[in-house]
Amino acid sequence: MSKVYNFSAGPSMLPESVLKQAQAEMLDWQGSGMSVMEMSHRGAEFMGIAETLHNDLRELMAIPDNYKLLFLQGGATAQFSFIPANILGDKTKACYVNTGAWSGKALEVAKSYCDVVVSASAEANNFTAIPNSSTWNIDQQAAYLHYTPNETIHGLEFANVPEVGNLPLVADMSSNILSRQIDVSKFGLIYAGSQKNMGPAGVTVVIVREDLIGKAQSGLPDVFNYQQQVEHESMLNTPATYSWYLVGLVLQWLKAQGGIAGIEQVNQRKAQNLYAAIDRSDLYSNPVAIADRSRMNVPFILADKGLESVFLKAAQEQGFLALKGHRLLGGMRASLYNAMPESGVEALVQFMAEFERTH
Repeated sequence: MSKVYNFSAGPSMLPESVLKQAQAEMLDWQGSGMSVMEMSHRGAEFMGIAETLHNDLRELMAIPDNYKLLFLQGGATAQFSFIPANILGDKTKACYVNTGAWSGKALEVAKSYCDVVVSASAEANNFTAIPNSSTWNIDQQAAYLHYTPNETIHGLEFANVPEVGNLPLVADMSSNILSRQIDVSKFGLIYAGSQKNMGPAGVTVVIVREDLIGKAQSGLPDVFNYQQQVEHESMLNTPATYSWYLVGLVLQWLKAQGGIAGIEQVNQRKAQNLYAAIDRSDLYSNPVAIADRSRMNVPFILADKGLESVFLKAAQEQGFLALKGHRLLGGMRASLYNAMPESGVEALVQFMAEFERTH
């Protein structure tokens, strides 16, 4: 099969070495005689996989001891409901920052649980720039402030963690977790779907500070209750065992790349290379304010909209997959998650230059 580069926004490409290891261990995991898919989640073999998974993520992200680590199901979308249901406590308000499609969805869901204070919104500028934090309306009586550090559809990313006073900061890091170094202690809760930088779909990571646990609303089903999941080590129900295993392999691969510090440098170079190609072009453009551009998701449009289908067809033929932009925005989008090698971005840049020359 010829070499292809998968620029999908998610589920995204996985490191080739991880896929090869999973392939080699598919029928017989480390002499056990079983595939990981067949193992009891309570058996010694899988419990060892789970322990390594927990330990590796704690190590990579330097997660403090006063934070609990959960591996759940339902995706980040389920957490839009589970977060207010678990951590509002006796509060009746929560603050939300709206910088794109995903933060907007979280905000709308939260309205079913509490009064939502829209602390800031980028809707007025069509989600092309993050509102200056000095203008945010932060209600210190709220239970928490929620934001989305990286918006996959509109291609905005926060360069720094916002200061929100004494409010617990809640972050949907589905599309940039493990891509850059962060100080976990600045957050009350971090959550992320696994299908972009961590592995295949099927796992939702929740990193939650201990003081936010135990506040669940009455009647919340146990499987959605953080306290119950903590007490049962994320195994109150049968977990997505094979997805846990693959996430574990990705974490081991990431450690071999120099950890998050190492991959962050690679991600910076990839994004700089692609944005530079766009900025020096007369055909391509990116609408996002330079200071707020995402390292993970790079949307771009063509000066001649009629060339979009031609571009996408030519890209597909040359092995550049999933470059079509989200249906909400159109255009193109290249997602540069951790597993995308620098060679893939360089090849895309060369293709874009040749396409511009001939069109």
